[in-house]
Amino acid sequence: MAPGFTGGMLDRADAMRHDPDGLAAAMGDWRSRLLVLDGYTPTVDGDGRLMWTTLADLPDGAELVLLGLEGTRAHFAALLPGMVEGSVLPMRSPALMAVLASLREGEAATYAAARSVLDWHARHGFCAKCGHETTLFRAGWGRKCGSCATEHFPRTDPVVIMIAEHDGRALLGRQPSWPAGRYSALAGFLEPGESIEEAVAREIHEEAGVRVSDVRYVASQPWPFPSQLMIACIGTAEDDALTIDTHELEDAIWVSRDVVRQVLAGGEGPFIAPPPYAIAHTLLETWAAG
Repeated sequence: MAPGFTGGMLDRADAMRHDPDGLAAAMGDWRSRLLVLDGYTPTVDGDGRLMWTTLADLPDGAELVLLGLEGTRAHFAALLPGMVEGSVLPMRSPALMAVLASLREGEAATYAAARSVLDWHARHGFCAKCGHETTLFRAGWGRKCGSCATEHFPRTDPVVIMIAEHDGRALLGRQPSWPAGRYSALAGFLEPGESIEEAVAREIHEEAGVRVSDVRYVASQPWPFPSQLMIACIGTAEDDALTIDTHELEDAIWVSRDVVRQVLAGGEGPFIAPPPYAIAHTLLETWAAG
């Protein structure tokens, strides 16, 4: 099982984040690489690989974020000045979705890390404690307040994404903003003081009126829009009666394993499956396999 955005091949090089001299040497090394981005969208070649250039192409005023090491060669992403000056992260475009569909597994993981940390910088230019401006430190994996010295580090928001199953069928829902016909697993953010199992049960009941038990963990996925950890689970429903919260869902349906298998195999059915790089797709594949 290899959910999308996993399988990264770079050593995250935590030791270098704490080694100013080693970091400076990497920044001055002609072999070091800079990720090619168009804003937040990656540029890829015909084989679905990320494109890299030299640090000589670093734009004026940009700062470097260390993504990791491939052997002894450092790989960086550029934090542009406009990103920290309140720029709004663009929505996922059809062009970006097409690029994501073409990326190889390890390449997508590298991009996910870069996008998430760059967006975090864009949203944390000021200290949450005193409001003073913050500056990049620890090779781009932190920001420090110049006034109160508070250190801030990238955060990942945990999200449960789940299927309720009943009598050999899975519960799927759709949001009105999705492409016509697309259905997926239900999902929601964990709340403070809540376990994964409790969040799964609460979200399914809130969105579809179904009570579940026997919640089982399946897999997890980093989701870089902007920075979430998707925690995929399956729960057993007490019954199949639906009471849909229309603030959350446009519709919800129960689908059999045979139907899910048919749709995942490219056949026609009552819904369009989520894209392969989404963990909802992995979750459906796992459930369909029994």
